[in-house]
Amino acid sequence: MEGPSPLAALRSRLALATGENAVFDGWTGAAVDAAADSVGIDRDQARLAMPKSAAGLIETYIHGVDGALEEQLPPKMLAKLKIRDKIRTLVWKRLEIMGPAREAVRRALSILAMPQNAPLGARTGWHTADLMWRMAGDTSTDFNHYTKRMTLGAVYGSTLLVWLDERSEGWGDTAAFLDRRIDNVMQFEKWKAQWRGQERFSVSRFLGRLRYPAR
Repeated sequence: MEGPSPLAALRSRLALATGENAVFDGWTGAAVDAAADSVGIDRDQARLAMPKSAAGLIETYIHGVDGALEEQLPPKMLAKLKIRDKIRTLVWKRLEIMGPAREAVRRALSILAMPQNAPLGARTGWHTADLMWRMAGDTSTDFNHYTKRMTLGAVYGSTLLVWLDERSEGWGDTAAFLDRRIDNVMQFEKWKAQWRGQERFSVSRFLGRLRYPAR
């Protein structure tokens, strides 16, 4: 299997550093230049490898966070954890990776919220949730596949907002919020498992009962 192209390899090296420098320079070419200097890459090569738009730089940064997450939490580190602890560890590690770029992440969310960037925001959010579930060992391919990613995406997104406003040392408020949200998800998954064990829901039967209620 062929490795990444030279430009893709440069983007991988520059991704996190660009986010960290975007704290000072915004999601601009100036942040790319500063990132290139910090990792020892020629500025012209960096400019060639990196996207020109703010949205493109943000997408590259998110991919960089994904790569760092996989590198820092290999399967053997997660294998012995219960599913709840896997999800919590994955979400928390993402926050730690993004810590040096927290103010830039705040700006990034504002940029991704713009109408023209909404599809990119939705796509990267889905990919983030999908990656974390796959790293947690999820192999579902049915409807469960989608509900798991939607619920985790909501947990991660809400936790991210709390984290951005966190002022306590050690991010204690964020940790407590994350624990509560994960508990909610686990309760939902338990409910789904119980529901699947019962009689399948029939839309026609339900509507019929509304029209002709039992006496």
